Amino acid sequence: MNHHILTALSLATLGWFAVQSCSADEPDGWQYEFTPYLMTAGLNGDVGVRGVTTGVDASFGDILDNLDAGFMGHFMAGKGPWTLGLEAVYMNLESESSGAVTGPGGMVSVGGRLDVDTSLYIYQGTVAYRVLDDATRVDLLGGVRFTELDADLRVAVDFTPGIVFPGGGNVVSGSESWADFVIGARVLHPLSDTWALMGYADLGGGGSDFTYQLMAGVNWTFGENLSAKLGWRYLDWDYEDDGSVWDMAASGPYLGLGIRF
Repeated sequence: MNHHILTALSLATLGWFAVQSCSADEPDGWQYEFTPYLMTAGLNGDVGVRGVTTGVDASFGDILDNLDAGFMGHFMAGKGPWTLGLEAVYMNLESESSGAVTGPGGMVSVGGRLDVDTSLYIYQGTVAYRVLDDATRVDLLGGVRFTELDADLRVAVDFTPGIVFPGGGNVVSGSESWADFVIGARVLHPLSDTWALMGYADLGGGGSDFTYQLMAGVNWTFGENLSAKLGWRYLDWDYEDDGSVWDMAASGPYLGLGIRF
């Protein structure tokens, strides 16, 4: 895990010096924006801990009902054609699995409710360069997405014979973290002085076999330094390593408030 963190910090540091050097002669000063937001995402896929894997299918309604804690925020700093972006997402939630697990004994139906307690941390840092600055603005970007997962799988009602959890109990826990290099593009197209369409896409890999993200939304500027942001986001991972699995898609609407300063 340490070499993943060092890689992410190194890329962020290189990006900072690139922006400093390449924009030193730009006449405009730095511009900043912080956007706290809520994403009511559903989860669909497989989660595995220490060789025990189960399916998860939780709608955004389920996520809201079972969200114990959450924080989501995005920070951008731009000067000239360069933009630095930092994002942090934290969610702690509980959901019910598909009712079956796959482990050393194969796939077994659970004679009771199988609860999945997940803490998910996502950190992403990017460096973007504007390649089109007309009515429509296009940025190309590269960066690192760091994902950390803490998961507990628990048979909550009856322990089913045949389920072999490590340690012989009815609970299995584990943590995993990995970093992925991503490349992508961001497009902003104004509809009027106050309304604009936004599109974003990235893809990559490294720690995971493959990851990608898609976003589409609309931004409404309603003050000198304020804007509302509404849209849809889809984020997908395909990660598997030594009995740990996070083959998951998170998708749903987001709502944020952009604060420029």
